[in-house]
Amino acid sequence: MIESWRWFGPVDKISLAEVAQTGAVGVVTALHDIPYGEVWSVDAITERQAMIGRAGLGLQWNVVESLPVHDDIKRGSGDLDRLFANYRQSLANLSTCGIGVVCYNFMPVLDWTRTTLDAPVRGGGTALRFDAVRMAAFELHMLGRQEAEADYPAEVVAQAGAWIAASDAVAREALLASIMAGLPGAFDRYSVAALRETLARYAGIGHDDLRSNYARFLAEVVPTAAELGIRLCVHPDDPPRDILGLPRIVSDADDIDFILQSEANVANGLTLCSGSLGAHPDNDVVAIAERFADRIHFAHLRNVAKEPDGSFQEADHLDGDTDMVALLRVLLAEEARRRDEGREDADVPFRPDHGHEIGPDLGRGAHPGYPLVGRLRGLAELRGVVAGLQAA
Repeated sequence: MIESWRWFGPVDKISLAEVAQTGAVGVVTALHDIPYGEVWSVDAITERQAMIGRAGLGLQWNVVESLPVHDDIKRGSGDLDRLFANYRQSLANLSTCGIGVVCYNFMPVLDWTRTTLDAPVRGGGTALRFDAVRMAAFELHMLGRQEAEADYPAEVVAQAGAWIAASDAVAREALLASIMAGLPGAFDRYSVAALRETLARYAGIGHDDLRSNYARFLAEVVPTAAELGIRLCVHPDDPPRDILGLPRIVSDADDIDFILQSEANVANGLTLCSGSLGAHPDNDVVAIAERFADRIHFAHLRNVAKEPDGSFQEADHLDGDTDMVALLRVLLAEEARRRDEGREDADVPFRPDHGHEIGPDLGRGAHPGYPLVGRLRGLAELRGVVAGLQAA
């Protein structure tokens, strides 16, 4: 397995030298300054590659995360021919530069969503948390989406009312900031009013509509990816449930099966995110990995601890609800199978996904979920499991 590290480019508080100190060799990054839907030029790609390689640290940009899908594609509106052509050109330019794994997602409006960025953990560290009560309070009372009442248990709705009544403007603003934090890259976060306007653009779009729009996207780009030798890998929804009235269609095994069957080509693959999939109460992450192992091109490895009301908190990498040892055993077995077939993409790049802010991470101001020491702890634990399984 190829140890990799998410790096947000020049704005990242963590330096490339520190990335190298973790022992990772792959850098997972993106050109966040390029607007969605525009072409990633060869010059822009090679500039980022040069930045990564300039320090002589033995690092290489091995995975794109993410080459974003414009919201017009998700809505099925606008100048789609131009957007598809630009996406294909970006893939071609990445291939020209020798980058062959491209992670993306098909989540409308928001990427990962949390309600708390600093939930306390043992010893004074902090973790990311999704709290169903706070999310319901945001949807019902801050966003004014009364139909959201049907999306939550009655006791959560009642507790949401109590939370909003006890909150002040500072607490409500912190909640909005936490929900917006999952938007990567250099673009404006939404105010409540702007978020309402953005959500209104999805009015009338249900699960079947979004699936249809996704299938068209795959039909437009997967053949090009296959010709170029690019491995596309969709990231699951986070959290894996409808949110803000928006449909989510990459949340469970049935969704993944639909996606991979829509374009039955190895170029159309999966980013196995154990944390995202693990937040769904019905998902068996190890079974999902076994079922779709031959289409896993990239892995995000982290863990969550779920709660009965739909809340979850990010746990230590080897703790939480997913058996990480069993999951790594599946990935190593798939790598061995690929090597037996002589496949060039036998080794799966992975990164320790998210991490608790602990020790010197606290107060450093890293991207939420992406501290240095917390992820280094996760990488060291995952590295130990891999070494143990390989030695067994």
